[in-house]
Amino acid sequence: MIRKTLLAATATAVLSAATASAGDTLTLKGKAGLPGNGKRIVIVTGDEEYRSEESGPMLGKILSQKHGFDCTVLFSWTGGYIDPNNQGGIRGWDTLDSADLMIIGTRFRKPSDEDAKHLTDFMNAGKPVIGFRTATHAFNGGQKFGDSIGFGEWGRKILGEQWVNHHGGHKSQGARGVIEEANKACPVLNGVTNDNVFAPSDVYGVKHLTDADTVLLRGAVTETLDPKSKNIEGGKNDPMQAFAWLHHYTAPDGKTKGQSFCTTAGASVDFVSEGLRRIVVNAAYHLTGLDVPEKADVEYVDAFYPSFYGFLRDKDWYKNLDYQAEDFGLGKTPHTADPPGSPKWDFRPLPKG
Repeated sequence: MIRKTLLAATATAVLSAATASAGDTLTLKGKAGLPGNGKRIVIVTGDEEYRSEESGPMLGKILSQKHGFDCTVLFSWTGGYIDPNNQGGIRGWDTLDSADLMIIGTRFRKPSDEDAKHLTDFMNAGKPVIGFRTATHAFNGGQKFGDSIGFGEWGRKILGEQWVNHHGGHKSQGARGVIEEANKACPVLNGVTNDNVFAPSDVYGVKHLTDADTVLLRGAVTETLDPKSKNIEGGKNDPMQAFAWLHHYTAPDGKTKGQSFCTTAGASVDFVSEGLRRIVVNAAYHLTGLDVPEKADVEYVDAFYPSFYGFLRDKDWYKNLDYQAEDFGLGKTPHTADPPGSPKWDFRPLPKG
């Protein structure tokens, strides 16, 4: 699916990660007359495994068209096409300069010093962060945000947790969200129930949260990837791992405080779950100082056809897809084949034909 001329591809390739053009990001203007009007969200995608390039635009459409937030979605690029495998390829970090909230689902990214400064300034302003799935290990490398937060420390210091392990069976056991009874009155849980959060990605291990963190959901390991499968018996679910929580962070300047929300769910197929979409939308309201709806509208704006998670070893996979930011815009529904070797998962909508 090659749509660009050689000249256009060459011109795009000379752009660095720090100098994004208007076409490198997806802008979703908030629909007028809704509570989020006046608030700006930057959604940062870029991971090799869990298809954040699919889920980020979907969330941006819901947040902009159903709740009024102005949303900008960032992607990782190689030359003239979106390439989540390029760990240094995210363009548009400067959009954080005017953002009220960042939502991030990256994995082991390596921004330049210039790009990292935008995120450092964002945190030093005490602005809120929502992280999902691999955001616990969002960055990698020897650089630092400011003088105090190493790239590899970012997840633990800003979200409350780092990469620990796969607690459940990868691609064989799912995760069911179970409300933490002590915190059930938290507005971030409005409209979330014990039967509407299910993730076919497995439960991550979580061991670094403290009593200062507010656990909202626990993750029950399930027997299979079927949303109706039973929770397994035995030690894996005793105790259940934290699955979603609120955390207070200290910024790189060592003094400014901010707040984050994190869930270790978040593969694109996980967002088939209405409850998972809702808890992220609720967190966006809560962290930007807005009243959380009793039951936020989280229906898809456009059809959502997520592909199953897994690494893509074909070096030409994304080159052949030739995805552009505009391909994920309003009224558009891209669809990508599942990675080779994916398990059968018949619990999502699929395009006809």
